[in-house]
Amino acid sequence: MAELSGGSSAVLAGAQMIEAAQRSVVQVRSGGRGIGAGVIWRPDGLVLTNHHVVAGGRRSVTAALQDGRTFDAELVRSSRSLDLALLRLKGDALDLPAAPVGDSDSLRVGELVYAIGHPWGSVGAVSAGIIGGVGELRGPGRGSSARYVRSDVTLAPGNSGGPLLNASGEVVAINAMIFGRMALSIPSNAAGAWIAAERRPRLGIGVMPVELPVSLHQEAGPGGLIVADIKTGGAADSAGLLVGDVLLDVAGEPLDRAETLLEMLARAGEAVSVRVMRGGKIVTMEVHLAEAGRAA
Repeated sequence: MAELSGGSSAVLAGAQMIEAAQRSVVQVRSGGRGIGAGVIWRPDGLVLTNHHVVAGGRRSVTAALQDGRTFDAELVRSSRSLDLALLRLKGDALDLPAAPVGDSDSLRVGELVYAIGHPWGSVGAVSAGIIGGVGELRGPGRGSSARYVRSDVTLAPGNSGGPLLNASGEVVAINAMIFGRMALSIPSNAAGAWIAAERRPRLGIGVMPVELPVSLHQEAGPGGLIVADIKTGGAADSAGLLVGDVLLDVAGEPLDRAETLLEMLARAGEAVSVRVMRGGKIVTMEVHLAEAGRAA
């Protein structure tokens, strides 16, 4: 039997990569509505999808695997601002084919990517494209900018919540929406940090983005996160943070959005250094993290 040429080998390897990735993509049905997609994030039945796929259907969410099995699913956690939702499959959902997750920060413009989902009910359909950009973008219906991977893969109803893959078959983003001619996807690093934050200590605060006067930019930067709420007895409360304080950076990372705070806390240890503006003065506080509720 003749050996495969280099080109044929590459095509075969690509097809095998897609077939393997398809096993990690599920169909998500919410409240009798249309089909969205989801990614098996962990083999114990944890599935990541979009918030808008499951919004309104919390009492009736099911996930169908490529092998034909269907599981009821419970909503573990959801973020409207990030457009992410975490599901846990019920029943005997063990040793599932979890998707390998890649580093979205390593993506480059012009890189080849693939989208897998169920557009218009076509199960496991694949489209290919290239990365057009990675960064902040003011998306439709959002009050502030959000970080997206932009590409020209073809998305349609049924693709939401499905993976964007790099050429190695790793999930580098979660497909979310179409904006003009661009497909917008949530970076895998942001999604991973959000998931990790569920299991990591919190500051126990609620925050909102704020822009600072130009006169303060040199010393404090262009903006930060203003503390709008503090959980009594939480880490922030114990450290002496007050409502009205402006968080400028955490562990040296500027805080331009709440997602950055979540990402940094997910990487933190038992304590974290926070630079704070209070009454026009800047101080650095050491916050000892503690298990807390749903706020950042």
